[in-house]
Amino acid sequence: MNPPVSEVVAITGTPGTGKTTVAKILRRRGYSVISVNELAERLDCIIGEEEGCKIVDVDELAKKIADVLPEGLVFLEGHLSHLLNPDITVVLRCNPVELKRRLEGKGWSEEKVLENVEAEIVDFILIEALERCKEVYEIDTTERSPEDVANVIEMIAKGDEEAKRNFKPGKIDWIAVIGNEIDELIRI
Repeated sequence: MNPPVSEVVAITGTPGTGKTTVAKILRRRGYSVISVNELAERLDCIIGEEEGCKIVDVDELAKKIADVLPEGLVFLEGHLSHLLNPDITVVLRCNPVELKRRLEGKGWSEEKVLENVEAEIVDFILIEALERCKEVYEIDTTERSPEDVANVIEMIAKGDEEAKRNFKPGKIDWIAVIGNEIDELIRI
């Protein structure tokens, strides 16, 4: 028997960009929203732990995921979701100055904060998504409310051509935005 037909929208981005918050809003709106971390645990794809973070066997998870997804529109939330062969990928972005503040507010170690701020500055997840995914969009969450971000993701998922045009990747350049602040930002 074939698995049900799903349209998978990945909500990805550097930790602290708002993925979980937006996913909760979409879930409240009645959408099927699945956390990659929870799915990896359920499908026994956790292969270790480092600094309190679970290490996921992404290749194994990508093989198993199609058999467990519900039919219809599904949002996959997590910073690895773009690696699971989604139909659409939405990369959430955040100004590195604000991202640093958010991650420090979560009590993250200086090293982990720096690692993630640097990843955001150099567009790490966006580049990875562009290399691996068919259809990619990016949203700057720095000054948008989580409700607004959820609205944009919903419009993209439903095929709204204007939203797709407005959120095509390539419009966010953190190095140009933060300029000389970069040295201060990435200093431990």
